[in-house]
Amino acid sequence: METNMVTGAWQTCGSNLVMKRMFTLFPAFLPLLGYAGNTEEEETQKERPNILFITVDDLRPELACYGETQIISPNIDRLASESYFFERSYCNIPVSGASRASLFTGIRSHVNTFLTAASWIDKDAGNAITLPELLKKSGYYTISESKVYHHDTDREQSWDERYRDRNDTNPEAWKNYVVYKGTGAKNEKTPAYECADVADEAYIDGRTAENAMKHLRALKEKGKPFFLGVGFLKPHLPFNAPAKYWKMYDRNELKVPENFRLDFPTIPKRAFHNSGELRTYKDIPEERLFSEDFAKLLIHGYYACVSYVDAQIGKVLDELKRLELDKNTIVVLLGDHGWNLGEHAMWNKHCNFSTSLEAPLMIKVPGRKGSAVCSVVEFVDIYPTLCDLCGVEKPVGQLQGESLLPVMENPRRIVKEYAVAKFKNAVTLITPRYTYTEWFSADDKMQDRMLFDLEVDREENLNVAENASMKSLVNKLSKELRKRRGY
Repeated sequence: METNMVTGAWQTCGSNLVMKRMFTLFPAFLPLLGYAGNTEEEETQKERPNILFITVDDLRPELACYGETQIISPNIDRLASESYFFERSYCNIPVSGASRASLFTGIRSHVNTFLTAASWIDKDAGNAITLPELLKKSGYYTISESKVYHHDTDREQSWDERYRDRNDTNPEAWKNYVVYKGTGAKNEKTPAYECADVADEAYIDGRTAENAMKHLRALKEKGKPFFLGVGFLKPHLPFNAPAKYWKMYDRNELKVPENFRLDFPTIPKRAFHNSGELRTYKDIPEERLFSEDFAKLLIHGYYACVSYVDAQIGKVLDELKRLELDKNTIVVLLGDHGWNLGEHAMWNKHCNFSTSLEAPLMIKVPGRKGSAVCSVVEFVDIYPTLCDLCGVEKPVGQLQGESLLPVMENPRRIVKEYAVAKFKNAVTLITPRYTYTEWFSADDKMQDRMLFDLEVDREENLNVAENASMKSLVNKLSKELRKRRGY
């Protein structure tokens, strides 16, 4: 057990604050893979571990490995049990384009950089070298399968090969309806979900898994270290999945969040949104708070999509093991940000509540047992961590995160006191105990603020920023937020 000197909060792995499970650290912590002493460069490359990097769009940490039991995801849970499993991992921007651009460059969102889904690495950080680009220059063979970067043609030099299962003449093809055909009208609203009695491969993610398995078989023959990025689209809207995954759940047994219908008089109005992404789909009720029955339908669709993707991830991991590549392959799995599933009567991401900012992160390292990790971590920490694990020199002056090797060596260690996340004009500072957010005007004046004590209010329902007893803490966190926000 260690104390956090900034917040005064005691931290323990597996606490009821975040998680109900704890995994055991392998007693003989093995030397880093990827360091080959004074051998020639060619031999060094042979010793370097491969990387299988799996991104899951809109995956929230509502999984058994996070102490939740609603969603059926045995393959992700199995991977978590073999991995360094991060209890408190945060994206730096809760929107796909910016989040992926940030994590693959190791650069935080700034005032004009990585802010929206439209963010491009080439446009926002043209001089940066991406993680797969660095590995490629270091002798790795790099492949992108499906949605790894948000934009398919962004930073093309990162890849030896890249694939995207879509019809380039139809920019909406990624929605991938099997039953619904539509009218073809411009800006047509399409269904928010589809349940079709089809094989897994009828939808894109099923084909992505099959292609990833083919890549693994080909990569084994190359004899070079590889970086294989595999991006799964679900559970992103629309909630389209084969019927067998819908049938895994009884909708009558599903529950809406406890704060689905609460009033939040202490929370600034600007903290909420009208679930605009969801409302681009067909037959979505116009009112902000719709019926519990409809909410359960959407929850059902989200759960079905997670179980569908979990099955595809299982196929890829099983093939990795069958090929015996698992013995020298680091596996990273993450959700690119969180997702609101009715909490605070909101859907989608796009806000500064933890439901949007927290996302799963697990890193399996061959030769190591892994463990639950207590420390707050950020997605910008992934890049330097993988450089250290692979024995690749980090780009000078670029990376803004911290290597997570120290917490791999001691999972109870706290490597950082703060994580920082942004969305539009709001910045959130995250500590082991608190989340603190400020909204800024165009002339850099604070417009609103909110502070949640996660130790007593994990659901973030009571904003205590204006409580007299919190004045000293608010002042301290506000100073740290302004110092770390990157403006």
